[in-house]
Amino acid sequence: MKKFINNPENVVEEMLEGIYLAHPAVTYAANDKHCLVTATPKPGKVGIATGGGSGHLPLFLGYVGDGMLDGCAVGGIFQSPSAEQMLEVTKYIDQGAGVLYIYGNYTGDIINFDMAAELAEFENIRVTSVVGNDDAASSVIGEEHKRRGVAGIFFVYKAAGAAAAEGLDLDEVTRIAEKARLNTRTMGVALSSCVVPEVGHATFEIGENEMEIGMGIHGEPGISRRNLEPADDVVDALMERLFAENLYESGDVAVLINGLGGTPREELYILYRRVAQRLSERNITAKHVFIGEYATAMEMAGASISLIKLDDELDRLIAAPANTPFFTRLKG
Repeated sequence: MKKFINNPENVVEEMLEGIYLAHPAVTYAANDKHCLVTATPKPGKVGIATGGGSGHLPLFLGYVGDGMLDGCAVGGIFQSPSAEQMLEVTKYIDQGAGVLYIYGNYTGDIINFDMAAELAEFENIRVTSVVGNDDAASSVIGEEHKRRGVAGIFFVYKAAGAAAAEGLDLDEVTRIAEKARLNTRTMGVALSSCVVPEVGHATFEIGENEMEIGMGIHGEPGISRRNLEPADDVVDALMERLFAENLYESGDVAVLINGLGGTPREELYILYRRVAQRLSERNITAKHVFIGEYATAMEMAGASISLIKLDDELDRLIAAPANTPFFTRLKG
């Protein structure tokens, strides 16, 4: 294991210290560095909170800022934050209009976010929740409630954050987040494992000439392991699975080509080249394209493709400006 760290047990704490020093637009609540919040909450605006394990930067905390999220509870590497930390974030970001939770479909997160929402009721804070489940590889059509939340949750953050910035109320922001969730699907592929610092060795084994289609961002098993193929063939395999969802027949989409932590951008653009070709074959227009690292798995080599089907409302919200420590989008 080669990493720029000190004590493996202090990785998350020291990472958070670095983020607060580098980005004064965010701070922390309740004297707990794991309760990351915007330094300038806006009175009367719906608050949006997320949370999850570390090891996925810029997910989750990197999207706290103008036009997106207001707070994030930060867990250990691949570990859920506590309900108490989520509650502290909720109390800080509530500006009288209620709080929307957006988080991934993982057991620990569900338990702790549900508990935090119940505790928030005692604080007279209304909380609604939308659970990201965009990973098309993790369950079959008809059982989408079993699917994991992966990189496509970015689109839910983006649409809901823009809606809240427009001044919409909690019910409307929740409706938009839910619409974004229902119209988003992701397929990924892994080429290598990652190393959790406290463990000190690879999370799983994969051969030098192998790839795994559908692997999760914590190393959860995918749907097939096969010999490494040319980039176009890899994209074709992922896109066929996405097209099988019967969401993307024509019209407009936004596309996210996401690196898992160890894949150069040059390769991500090669992947997008083929994605654009496959969309064009179906008369689908990519109105918005995002390429880079949006949801990683430490240093795992691999990538994922996320699509969100757009209508006029989602198109406007995805296009809206946003400015966070790890993401900036200008108008248009």
